[in-house]
Amino acid sequence: MSLPKRVRAQAFSAAKKQSMAQWSQVQQLEPKFLEQVDQFYDDSFPMDVRDLLAEWIEKQDWDAASNSESKAAILLQNLLLEVDGQLGRVTQENNLVLRHRLNRIRLLLKGKYQCNSLHMAVVVSNCLREERRVVAAARTPTQGPFEKSMQSTLVSERLRTVEHKVTAIKNNAQLTEQDVKYLENLQDEFDFRYKTLQSRDNGDNSCPFISNPVHNEVLNLQGMLNALDHKRKEVLTKLTQIINEVDVLMEGLLTEELKDWKRRQQIACIGGPLHTGLDQFQNWFTLLAESLFQVRRYLEKLDELLNKITYEGDPIPLQKPVLEDRVNFLIFNLFRSSLIVERQPSMSTQSQRPMVLKTGVQFNAKIRLLIKLPELNYQLRVKATIDKDTSSNLSRRFFLCGTHVKVMNMEESANGSLSAEFQHLKAKENKSSAGKQGNEGPHLVTDELHSISFETQVQLYGLTIDLEARSLPLVIISNVSQFPSAWASILWYNLCTSDPQNLAFLNNPPTAPLSQLLEILSWQFSSYVGRGLSADQLNMLAEKLLGQQVSYNDAPVSWGKFCKEHLPGKSFSFWTWLEAILELIKKHLLPLWIDGYIMGFVSKAKERVLLKNKVPGTFLLRFSESCIGGITFTWVYRLENGEERFHSVTPYNKVSLNALPFADIIRDYKVIEDESAPLNPLKYLYPDIPKDKAFAKHYNSQLSEVSSLPVQKHYVAAAFMPFSKIPQENSLPSCSLLDLLPMSPREYAVLREKLSPSDIETALSSPYTSD
Repeated sequence: MSLPKRVRAQAFSAAKKQSMAQWSQVQQLEPKFLEQVDQFYDDSFPMDVRDLLAEWIEKQDWDAASNSESKAAILLQNLLLEVDGQLGRVTQENNLVLRHRLNRIRLLLKGKYQCNSLHMAVVVSNCLREERRVVAAARTPTQGPFEKSMQSTLVSERLRTVEHKVTAIKNNAQLTEQDVKYLENLQDEFDFRYKTLQSRDNGDNSCPFISNPVHNEVLNLQGMLNALDHKRKEVLTKLTQIINEVDVLMEGLLTEELKDWKRRQQIACIGGPLHTGLDQFQNWFTLLAESLFQVRRYLEKLDELLNKITYEGDPIPLQKPVLEDRVNFLIFNLFRSSLIVERQPSMSTQSQRPMVLKTGVQFNAKIRLLIKLPELNYQLRVKATIDKDTSSNLSRRFFLCGTHVKVMNMEESANGSLSAEFQHLKAKENKSSAGKQGNEGPHLVTDELHSISFETQVQLYGLTIDLEARSLPLVIISNVSQFPSAWASILWYNLCTSDPQNLAFLNNPPTAPLSQLLEILSWQFSSYVGRGLSADQLNMLAEKLLGQQVSYNDAPVSWGKFCKEHLPGKSFSFWTWLEAILELIKKHLLPLWIDGYIMGFVSKAKERVLLKNKVPGTFLLRFSESCIGGITFTWVYRLENGEERFHSVTPYNKVSLNALPFADIIRDYKVIEDESAPLNPLKYLYPDIPKDKAFAKHYNSQLSEVSSLPVQKHYVAAAFMPFSKIPQENSLPSCSLLDLLPMSPREYAVLREKLSPSDIETALSSPYTSD
């Protein structure tokens, strides 16, 4: 039928209505959050376009386009048309600078995405999603242990120390160049005067005695040789000092900073704060590489000077070989550390959840060399392989197909990095060479970790250096139904360890501190659906995980408790329940969730406490605890005698929300009581917000367009209407002989002993609540 398609379109239209445009919210952020936004806008999608076309961009369904080649192609063409429109406007205004910038942007977008419009849709979708995440983070003033550790003053102080030391090393290397030139000039002068004296001495052998001028010249030459020796030692000392400073910096602070960056990347991959600072690392690595190559050239110059003049006790032949070996060693180590995986492998349709790949589905990754030298542009070929040198106990083997070799080139941006972007890789299982089966390796697909290696070779200034970077451990699935469990594995790995290559981690996974796990879970909501969880919501999740306790005291949570074991009395695990809620929000409840209207995580007992003594008709929205991926609302009302009662509607799931948007269900919901006219019992969203004030902007403008069935000639129009029939108070429900079955006197007597009359009445009643 045409109804579901029309309903989905209207639902998406409703989801775009917000009290304030997203870009306006971004621009009002504090500077520290604006810096995060600045990090994910580059030439892949310039911020100029985001700003000029903000309203148009936010009206498009980029998420849908990132899964459809045809939709992505249409959006690309429309985007270029919008840029053309802006070009026409700035041309009329005679704004030369902006016109030049827009012309360049248009050419860049067309050249980059003309043959890959799907990737463009993914990039824009990711930018909008990251904006929502940053806005959500700005709304949550409290920070968890992870975020506090990454923003500590100690980290900032360390960064300033590295910056200072790198700058000092570069300055010392440049100043030493003057000393080398002075030494070269001094040696040239000594060489000239020495040869002059030699020629004079050879030309006049008749005089048995050395004349006074000659004697003076010999003394002068001796003084020059002493100065030359002193200067050689001074230069070698300075070169040794530079090498020592680089060695200490690389082995200490720089290694630690790079390790911290990789840890921040792990955390960002599972929804945490964005990892930034690669441009800063590029500046450090490049300056150090340039300084080391300068030192290497100085040592080569000393070798040339040595070939011209040497003498007993000459320091060059004693110290130069050792210094040269140390410089080469440092250059090798610097290059090997500089090749990194800037963007971890991810499928374009799940870019916010990287490291989960599906066989036969394209994924992308980005490799970057932090040393930016012009000589390396278009010289490095990077090859991608999977499961290189891994243990043989993997139950499945894979190979990569697609474009698995790329050439690194300088990006066209302010800090143009040297990088290679893989966009057309696929993992396929090698059925003929499967690994061992049995107890030596994981049994489940989602518990088996793999790794992708990226290799290249640098040939520069006579040095040949082999480089390799490896992705974080990833999970390869064969069916989309395995995705939630695979993502749980990725979450647990990156939460519990900073080891980038422990592929046997899930054979015996450690426990996780509750506080850190709750912080990660909040990140899932902020990164995936634009709003994190409050302290009250996290407390409910803690209770769900560990049961009611007086104090949790950062209790450890096991891997099994998180995603393997069933919740008490349920047929599903904690993670299965939570993941279904995330999907429900993403596809059906996003605008309501972002606006904070869904309390969501609150127990049935707590909701009674919250609604007690509230105005009749006050209601709240919470997620079902008894079924997967369901949302319900509970309202309070009073009987004539003043007694408070609570009603909860049967939870709505993705099937029912495909037929009607949830905001419209709240608007149109009716109850039938005592066969009277249907009434809407929902008046105030907890605590006291009038229903229409909260939800009006999310209603569809015309009810008939959303909930009405197609009208045919000679028929009266019909519409879907959400309602419940509530039985009369203090009365037995009506039943017929079909509702009763014969029962022996003995069986009936046993039943009467175990059940009170009120229990029997309840059992015979048709329940109007399910959660």
